[in-house]
Amino acid sequence: MRRLVVLTGALGITLAALSFAAADSGAAQETAAPSRSFAFTYVVHVPALPAGSHAMRIWIPVPQTAEHQRISDVHIDSPVRYRIHRDARNGNQFAYLDVTAAGAGRAPFDIRMTFDARRDEYKVALPAGDPTTPPSFSPDVERYLMPDRLVPINGMIGDLSREQTAGITDPLEKARKIYEYVIAHMHYDHDGTGWGHGDAIFACTMHHGNCTDFHSLFIGMARAAGIPARFEIGFAIPPAQHEGKLAGYHCWAEFYIQGTGWIPIDASEAWQNPPRHDYYFGALDSDRVRFSRGRDLTLAPPQAGEAVNYIVYPYAELDGKPFDGLTREFSFRDLQ
Repeated sequence: MRRLVVLTGALGITLAALSFAAADSGAAQETAAPSRSFAFTYVVHVPALPAGSHAMRIWIPVPQTAEHQRISDVHIDSPVRYRIHRDARNGNQFAYLDVTAAGAGRAPFDIRMTFDARRDEYKVALPAGDPTTPPSFSPDVERYLMPDRLVPINGMIGDLSREQTAGITDPLEKARKIYEYVIAHMHYDHDGTGWGHGDAIFACTMHHGNCTDFHSLFIGMARAAGIPARFEIGFAIPPAQHEGKLAGYHCWAEFYIQGTGWIPIDASEAWQNPPRHDYYFGALDSDRVRFSRGRDLTLAPPQAGEAVNYIVYPYAELDGKPFDGLTREFSFRDLQ
């Protein structure tokens, strides 16, 4: 049974309760990590409901405090009352709105979310040595060995994983070999169609795409090799800018090593920034903010349509069917 944690937000009220401490395990950092603090603005433009329609449901992902980021001063302005829901499976949090033709849906309106974020560098001390005992995972970790709709672990993905990790027994060494393969055989671009869905088969056969495609291939190959791996998505903050608009999302991945915990990687950033190739195996910079985790998502409250591939942009349904008529814009400003 799905359990929802629900908070009610009045119009334009700051919700200090939106910051949740995360329970994720991970390696402790020995020294104070480099950090970055910034104010973030997320605006959703909602059109008037089309003639003949009755209701629109909107879900907006809301970031949360976690082990490597602190979210504070969350403020949501909307002419439509919203509620805050948090799903139990992935821990993702949403501002949820019902828009009716008899109410605010008769005219276009905006939803504006602002928050302050402090993001710390996420760096894990990598273990050494080849383990002599087979891994044993808790149920919360073991579920990240399962396939997603666009991330299979058999067929060509399984074959490729076995080919690339043949003769290797150390899970960390397997993960490194998969990381190197993805960077060597993928090309980061937005050419043609099919990219951006996080389709591991597309990445495997076409050898190009964006961050979702890079990390879907990594996750599929890692899981096929018996290494739990998971997907995270948010936004990258340009390191050389102090404020400005953001063109779109960024995503990365984590894999799990027994005795160490979750270890981050960013294969697409490593491809685009070769001097930091080694850095992004086991570390993430502080120039980012995470909004959600996981694939094939059931939102909170549940949507009527099929599972959502991933969520960082708002998701909407019009009379029970997915609706792509929302537009959005994002910006940031450094706080120090």
